[in-house]
Amino acid sequence: MGAASELLGLLDADDRHEIALGDVRAKQIEAANELFHEKVKAIRLLANRAEEGGITEIRSLADLVPLLFAHTTYKSYPEAWFAEGKWDRMGKWLDTVSTNRVEGVDCSGVSDVDDWIERLADKGHFMACSSGTTGKISMINASAHDREMVRRITARSFQWATGLAPQKDRLIFTLNPRGNNYRNIDTSGALMDAFAAPDGDCRFTAQITIGEVSRMVALRRRIADGTAQPEEISAFEATSAEREKLLDDAVAQAAEGLAAHRDRKVLIIGQFPLNYRVSEAIRAMGLDAKDFHPDNALTVGGGLKGTVLPDNYREYVFGTLNIDPGHVYHMYAMQEVNTHMPRCHTGRYHVPPWLIFLPLDRNGEALIEPQQGEFECRAGFFDLAIDGRWGGVITGDRVYVDYGDCACGRPGPTINPDIVRYKDLPGGDYITCAGTIDAYVRGVA
Repeated sequence: MGAASELLGLLDADDRHEIALGDVRAKQIEAANELFHEKVKAIRLLANRAEEGGITEIRSLADLVPLLFAHTTYKSYPEAWFAEGKWDRMGKWLDTVSTNRVEGVDCSGVSDVDDWIERLADKGHFMACSSGTTGKISMINASAHDREMVRRITARSFQWATGLAPQKDRLIFTLNPRGNNYRNIDTSGALMDAFAAPDGDCRFTAQITIGEVSRMVALRRRIADGTAQPEEISAFEATSAEREKLLDDAVAQAAEGLAAHRDRKVLIIGQFPLNYRVSEAIRAMGLDAKDFHPDNALTVGGGLKGTVLPDNYREYVFGTLNIDPGHVYHMYAMQEVNTHMPRCHTGRYHVPPWLIFLPLDRNGEALIEPQQGEFECRAGFFDLAIDGRWGGVITGDRVYVDYGDCACGRPGPTINPDIVRYKDLPGGDYITCAGTIDAYVRGVA
């Protein structure tokens, strides 16, 4: 058994968050080196990064830093290829950042990105995509093995954070609009498989696909820079109104469903902005916590996505749906890595042993030596649980990390929930390697 397999074997261990970093650090570096030699011949961008950095072996965490991909790497395709539907070329671009080759995908007659995503899935390439609300959509290639890992990690992390056993006795209310993002499908599907009663599927009927999001984002940008035609603006306004109506209807549907089944145990999957809207609708019915089952649970990820909510929004949601804070699974996660970092009862996110945390300087250029107590850094990660691409990424997140013991009694590293995107801070976001990576990928695709 290799070092990577040994660390991934901890995924199902009940004590995986009890293991001190010093006990696994050497094994983590050995595992990263194993995966480097396995993938460097398959991923052209990784080979380029290794050559530029003079890296032939990973002997320390510092050796990993030049090999990390900026999070923008997964949106480094030429925008014209995407806009003009040059899907064969998009496949060649995807090859530069993927382990498994995008071969045998028939792109003839592909009508849009949703159609292309479906053709890729037929050949074992499952796209995990960012929302694209700030610009281009990230296109992240996941394999069938990646999907399996995401499902395992989701179910096990939920159980660790909440203490709830999978008894298949809950109604599952998935409040996120359904679409064709396989990462989101697998995250929700894992909880559905583990916890849903036979009649437990209570998902939103609204569906927003990657293609619809990308078209809305592109049009929003043209409106902002003044290049949109009047008829496009009218179409945008009509589509926006239609989407808002669908969301309003879905919120009402979820509120009515929760109210109708308030004597049943439920698990609600969704971000706080939608949970808050559903809670408002339930309160308008004259219902609150006293009317709902005492063993309800909630899983939520991400921030508020720009939505402004009252300071007590968490308490409002919990107090409406009778959710014990101990039954809330709140994780720090992102599309670029498979592994979730679950939040403990003291409010900190715990990094598991198979996910290597790399504290970087603001430019993502150098490793910061761990300090006593909590310190600020840019978050970098190397995820041993990734198969279809390279596991190393430089995020856009400013975080505060602590390598000491958490207040919950478990060892670090742990991350403070005060996570902010550098783009939202004074000076914006600038990753030193991002431009070089993007230029290389565009050049060989």
